[in-house]
Amino acid sequence: MARRLPPLNALRVFEAAARVESFSAAADELCVTHGAVSRQVAQLEAWLGLKLFERRGRRVVLTVSGRAYLAEISAAFDRIALATNEQLRTTRQQIVRVNAPTTFALRWLLPQLSNFQFTNPAIEVRLTTSDEPIEKLGDTCDVAIRGSEQKSAGYQVSEFLSEVRLPVCSPKVFESHPIRAVADLAQHTLLHTATYPGLWTEWLAASGHAGLVPRHSQQLDHFYLTLQAAIDGLGIAMGPTALVALDVEEGRLVFPFDGPALPAWRYCSYVRDARRDDPAIAVFLTWLRELGQRFSRHA
Repeated sequence: MARRLPPLNALRVFEAAARVESFSAAADELCVTHGAVSRQVAQLEAWLGLKLFERRGRRVVLTVSGRAYLAEISAAFDRIALATNEQLRTTRQQIVRVNAPTTFALRWLLPQLSNFQFTNPAIEVRLTTSDEPIEKLGDTCDVAIRGSEQKSAGYQVSEFLSEVRLPVCSPKVFESHPIRAVADLAQHTLLHTATYPGLWTEWLAASGHAGLVPRHSQQLDHFYLTLQAAIDGLGIAMGPTALVALDVEEGRLVFPFDGPALPAWRYCSYVRDARRDDPAIAVFLTWLRELGQRFSRHA
C-alpha cells in the first residue's frame, strides 16, 4: 500500500522552524529566505488541513497540533539521520597514505597494488615517494617504507621484505652471447648506477674474478633506469631480487648465476604510535607482510 506523505521539503522546513520556533532562524539554518520558509509551512498546513503555528506579532508559536506533529517528525528525522550516518560509516572510503622510495614503489609496490585494491575496495592507498628520513615525514603519511632501519622513536617498526643482489639481464642478451661462467661477462656490457658505484666491483671480487674487464660499461643516474636498461637489453645489471622478481616471473629478465649473492635491503614499515590501531592501516600492513614472505630472499 502506497504511503501517504506530505511534501518532503515542506516537512524539512517545518521541522527546522518548529524546533527553533522562528522562521528567520530556520531560514538561516537552511540557507533560504524568510519568505521561502513561510511558503513551505503554509503549503504543509494546507496539505494537512491543520494550523501548525500561531502568529503572535513577529513571533511564531507552535499550536497543540504543531507540537504533537513536531515530536513525531523530529523522531523520524532522527531515525533517518542515524541510518544515514551508519551507512556512511560502513561504506565511506578509508584512506591509507603510504610513502616509499621511488624505485621500490615503481618496481615492487605499484605492480601489486591492484590486487590489494581488488580485495579491499573500501581502502584507498595514496602513494607518494621520497627518501626523506622518517622523522621528517611527520603526519604527512600513515605508513612509511624504507630499505634500511632508521631512528624510530614514536613508531611501530616491522620488517616485511629482504632481498639480495644478483646479476640480471634480458633473455635476449643471455641468448645472444651465452653466459655459462663469470668469465663470459667479458663479452658483455655491465650496467652501473651512479648511487651504487661499487656493486659490480664487489660482486666480481666475491666471485673470484676481481680483474675481469667487460666489453663495455654504462652508467645511469637512477637505479630504476638501470633496471629498465637491463630489461631493454642494454646490458647486465646488479639486480635486487625482490625488485626484479615479477620481471623474472614474466620472462623479461633472467638470473645468469645463482651466486654469489650480495646482501641488499631489508625493507621495514613505519607507523606512528598514534595510528597503530587504525583498522585500515592494520589491513594494509598484514597484506604487506604476507606479500613480503613471497618475495623475500636472504644471502
